[in-house]
Amino acid sequence: MPKIAVLTDSCASIPETLLKELKIHMVAYYIHRGQEVLRDLVTIQRDEFLRWLVTAKVLPTTASPGPGDYLQAYESMVKEQGAEEIFSIHMTSIASGAYQAAKIAQSMAQEQMPKVRIEVIDTRNTSMCTGWMVIEAARAARAGVNFDSILELIKKKMIPVARMLMTADTLKYLYMGGRIGLAKNMLGTLLNIKPLIGMTDGVIVPLGQARSRNRAYQMMVEMIESAVGPLGKIKIAYTHAGAREEVEKIKSMVEKRLICVESIVAELSPALAVHSGPGTAGLCYYPVEE
Repeated sequence: MPKIAVLTDSCASIPETLLKELKIHMVAYYIHRGQEVLRDLVTIQRDEFLRWLVTAKVLPTTASPGPGDYLQAYESMVKEQGAEEIFSIHMTSIASGAYQAAKIAQSMAQEQMPKVRIEVIDTRNTSMCTGWMVIEAARAARAGVNFDSILELIKKKMIPVARMLMTADTLKYLYMGGRIGLAKNMLGTLLNIKPLIGMTDGVIVPLGQARSRNRAYQMMVEMIESAVGPLGKIKIAYTHAGAREEVEKIKSMVEKRLICVESIVAELSPALAVHSGPGTAGLCYYPVEE
């Protein structure tokens, strides 16, 4: 069978242990902090960045990798891994230029390497919702599943049902970063109201608000249970930005009520933490049939 390799961006926020174990290739986003140009999870790491972010008067900006970054990655995967087929899996094209840049790189690569098949996928999601698709693609490839079957898994069984639920102390960072989407009507809420947001078809949407973090976490559990049923099985990633204790609370609530086939704790990369802000806690899940 042709050798399959998998690539994604740093915004998928996949834990490093899984990146290494599954030989997933990651391309770093750019973070522009004043005159500095940083590479997400390469020249700036999570803890250092969050310590600085709480003091920031002006948010840094982020930029997706360019076509040249992706082309270089594709060439490296072919040369170093012997890849003959490549999945290039990216966050929502509505909030980022990664998908478009990867599509340009795909065209360039196919001129140079016409025998290599590259499939660029817009997950219409972000964070570990994208991450789950990357992980499952890499696992399936290692198990010997063929390229078209993996593509069907992602497009038909994951993209339509993967869901992100998130809360934070404030929507300030999403607003300042221009990523607030349809949740902008929640900006005027009182300081003691915790917003609950998600993503639908690639756009951030409001899902409700709670008087406390614990109530927001309970609402997350209720939303999952409503979507999959009390006997439904899920794979879930608890995601956060410097809020490990908070996601442990969410984990405890979720796993008392739902059947979690697999769970992961993942910290958001700096390029995502710019927009969500320190203290963000949430989850990314999808239903499974096993």
